[in-house]
This record gives sequence, structure tokens and C-alpha cells, in this order.
Amino acid sequence: MWFFCFLSSIACLVLAILLAFALKNNKLTKKRKISAFHCLLIGVFVASLFMFFPIHQLSADPTVGGIWRAILLSLFNSMQIFALGCEFNVVFESIGFCPEWLSLSYQVLAAALFVLAPVFTFGFMLSLFKNITAYLKFISTPKKEVFVFSELNVRSLTLAKDIKKNRNNSLIVFTDVFEDNDENVYEMIDESKNIGAVCFKKDILVIDFNKHSGKRPISFFVIGENEGENLNQSLKLIENYKKREDTHIFIFSKKIEGELLLNSVDKGFVKVRRINEVHSLINRVLYDQGNLLFDSALPLNNGKKKISAVVVGMGRHGTEMTRALTWFCQMDGYTIEINAFDKDPLAEDKFCALVPELMSEKYNGVYKQGEPEYKISVHSGLNVETKSFADAISAIGDATYVFVALGNDDVNINTAVMLRMYFERMKIHPVIQAIVYNSQQKKALKGIKNYRGQEYDIEFIGDTESSYTEKVIIDSELEEDALRRHLKWGKEEDFWTYEYNYRSSMASAIHMKARIKCNIPGANKKTEELTEEERDSIEVLEHCRWNAYMRSEGYVYSGSKDKQSRNDLGKMHHALVDFSALCDEEKRKDSEVGAK
Repeated sequence: MWFFCFLSSIACLVLAILLAFALKNNKLTKKRKISAFHCLLIGVFVASLFMFFPIHQLSADPTVGGIWRAILLSLFNSMQIFALGCEFNVVFESIGFCPEWLSLSYQVLAAALFVLAPVFTFGFMLSLFKNITAYLKFISTPKKEVFVFSELNVRSLTLAKDIKKNRNNSLIVFTDVFEDNDENVYEMIDESKNIGAVCFKKDILVIDFNKHSGKRPISFFVIGENEGENLNQSLKLIENYKKREDTHIFIFSKKIEGELLLNSVDKGFVKVRRINEVHSLINRVLYDQGNLLFDSALPLNNGKKKISAVVVGMGRHGTEMTRALTWFCQMDGYTIEINAFDKDPLAEDKFCALVPELMSEKYNGVYKQGEPEYKISVHSGLNVETKSFADAISAIGDATYVFVALGNDDVNINTAVMLRMYFERMKIHPVIQAIVYNSQQKKALKGIKNYRGQEYDIEFIGDTESSYTEKVIIDSELEEDALRRHLKWGKEEDFWTYEYNYRSSMASAIHMKARIKCNIPGANKKTEELTEEERDSIEVLEHCRWNAYMRSEGYVYSGSKDKQSRNDLGKMHHALVDFSALCDEEKRKDSEVGAK
């Protein structure tokens, strides 16, 4: 019995250590019901139970009742050593009954457990105290506006720090925060403490935020790495707080499931906003810096100017930029040609499936009055490190704008530098923008030069520090502009609720700002102030932009000009025709939407 219990106790300790190690190295640790700490605590408790059992079994009757007595006394002593209430004499006085060859090992095991148990008790109490402190800090600030984050990560911490900087009298709350041996985790926890944040170990759904004053706003940011979990948490938060006013939920999700699920749920008083970081970045680049595309355009013999765009990488960012450029660059006096590259041999096929009518031979590269002017060429199966890619770039010859998005900071940087070299050999100097997520790298790369002091003139965009700010996520100037445009024909609720309204209004606002910068006649006037000539010109321009936008969203012509033929489930629209084929009512819509 002594030997069996000794081995069982050792086995429990070893198993607990192995499981704790596995949990520590598992990225999903925080989502489990048991942490590495709890695993070790349970292991020590069960090991203590096995260690005490033969001691009490000696004096027990060989009956069922006697065995249960031994088990209960073992449980009692195991709890005592965690509370520092058990003396080592309990073991020492009984060790004489242990086989002599096992006696010393058994005493060492017992001594180790007597030391380990109080350590885990102290750790548990400290953890409990932290949670109590967090609760007290939360409920003691009822007059503060609260910003709650579903996780503590680089993105949430960056946004929280910016909010705290701008709104000093606010309370930042992070949930699902687990201390880890990882240095980055400790650094983030320290940074959260520096801004006075409350950190809960519990999940965002477990904590009852209704205890906070109902008269003050609460904003939830569901910003975890797992998008599926983000959606589930958001749906439950809506259900929990839909009767509460001044409640906002920001869900970070790039997937179509997010749009579908959030559209169908009853939100009550809660205002829900889905943040698609890919769309947000592309929209922001075009809204804030879109003039670069027009300023760098090259004059043609026919009096127009040509924007020659190169998109390297057809992942989410590259695909979104390619689609957006087709409608953004619809401007009087300009034409757009896009060359997109990706190493995926099916890149063109996938893009054509996404936007069939945009890539159709009927429209792509075909210039017809009243239709958008653009030409898209997708070069599939080309690796940026190959001669084939270099030759394809050289064949373009007149690039004016380059966007690099290959999904990796180092690759993006190297590719952007390499492209600058290619273009210098061709004696052209296009605008180059490359995505770099790391804020420190972006700062270090600002104004980079070669050993002779020559600037590469590459702009690095999309870093965490500039993407996750209050101005970008909460108080976006672009969103306010888009909402004003939406309110011309719809309700505010529909702007936030339906992705179709949100995206189309954003595109309209982005293009309107570009029109004004390009000095399009009448662009800066109200509808009633337009001259007949300005109105006619704007109507054609707006319809060309709208056609390109709708096709970039995957829409196709419904086959009939009858409004009844429109089918949004099938992405089919009756107005996807050239401007001359529209009725007068539809033409007037283009000037009403297009004007200020």
C-alpha cells in the first residue's frame, strides 16, 4: 500500500507538471476553464491525498466504513497543509510502519508537499485578492465612461492607451487577462496598469457590467484573435445589454458571417459597429491620401491623364485595394490601369469569381461613353523573388502608384525596396506604399536612405499605432462624412446595421472628397446650386463611379431595367447599365447623391 500510494503521488505531480506545461504553451490557454496554475494546484492536492492515505489506513478497520474513514481523514489533512494547519508529526509518527527502503523517499515526498501546498494557497489568495480589487475599482467609479475590451493584446492595448490619452476621466477595463511567463504578456499588463486599467481574469460575458451606472456610456470592444469567438461574444453581449441605453459594441471581424449574424439580431438600444480592419485601412488610405494617385498620373495624347497602379499581393488587402481603385479613379480627365500580382496560380480565377462583371470582357478594358474606364490585369503564379516578376514589372513601364501587401512585414519591406530599384532603372518614380504592421519598424523606416544618402521614398502604412486610435475606430471623420451622405436618403440605424449601406456611403464620401481635390466643376456645391452643365457632368461621373463600385462588390446586371428585377441576394441590380440607358428618375439620383 505504501509503495502504491508513493508511486501514485509522484505520478500525480508529474502529470500535473506536464499538463501545466502543455497549457502554458497552448495559445488557447486563456479560453480554457482550467489554467496551468489550477492544474498544478489540483495535482498537489491529489498527490497529498495519496500521501496521507496509507497513514490513516493503518488504524482503519478492514471494512468499507474503515476505508471511507481513512479517505476522509486524508482529505482533511490534505486541506490542512494548504491552510498551514497540519503538523509534520502526522507523517513522522507513522513513518515507522513504512518499509525501511522506502522510508526516506516517503519523508522527502511529504516534506515537498508540505512546502508546495502553502505556496499554492498564497498564489490562489493573491489571485482572489486581485479579482476583488478589480471589482471594487470598477464599482467605485460609477461616474466614469467605461471602455471594456474582450482581451488584452497589442491591438486592444494600443486603442485603450489612445482613448485614455484623449479621455482622461474614463475607465479602461480588460477582461480575460491571465498572467503568463511570456515577457510580452507581462509588459502589456504593466502598460495596462500605467493607464489605470482594471484587469479581470474572467471572460467579458461573465462580468455583470449592469452594475455600473446606467446613466453613463459603456463601450465594448470585442477584439480577440479568434473571429468566431468574437462573433459569439458580440451576440451574447447584445442580448445581455439590449435594454441598456448608451451602450456601444465594436466587433472586430473581417468575415462575412459577422455581417450576416449581426444584421439578423434584435439590438434593442445597443449600437453595434463591425470593424473590418482591411476595409478600414484601404478606405482611410484613399480618403486621406487618395490625391497622390491623381497628382502622380501621367498625361496622355488625348488630353487625359493615366493612373498606372501596381498591386503586389492579392490577399485581403491587395484584393480590396484592387477593387477600390476601379471606382475611386473614375474621374473626369483620368483613366486607370491596374496590374495586380500574386504567386497563387489561381489568383486571377479567384478574383474573377469574386467580381465577375468587373472582370468581364464586356467592361474590363472597354471604354464606352457612360461606363467606367479601367483595365485590370491579374498576373497569377508570379513570385516577387523571380526574374519573371522583374520582367513583368519592366513591361509595365509607366507605373505611377504601387501598393505592396504580401502579408508579412519583412517581405513587404524587402519587396518595396526591390521595386524602387527596378523603377529607378526604368527612370520612373512612382508613389510606393507598403503595409507594415509593426509600429516600431514603421518609425525606424521613416525616411530611409541608402549608404549614399539617397531616399527610397517609400511610405509604410497600416501599423498598429496609427490604425487603432480613437480617431480611426470611434470618431472617424470618414464615417461622419459617410453618415451625412447616407442621411440624405436613409435612417441612421440603417447605416450602422446594414453593411451594404455603410460601405456604399463610405465609398461615396471618399470619392466626393477626391472630386473636390480634382476640381470637378460643381463638386463642392449643393444640389440646388448646380448649373445644368455641372449637373449633367456630375450625373455621368457619379453613375460611372457607381457602376464600377457595384461591380467591385460582385454585383451584375439583373437582365432588365425593371426595378422588380433587382435581387440583392443574388447581387443583381437593374441600374447596372450605361448612363444613356437610365430613365430620367435614375439620372437625377446620380446628381442628388453626387452633389454635396
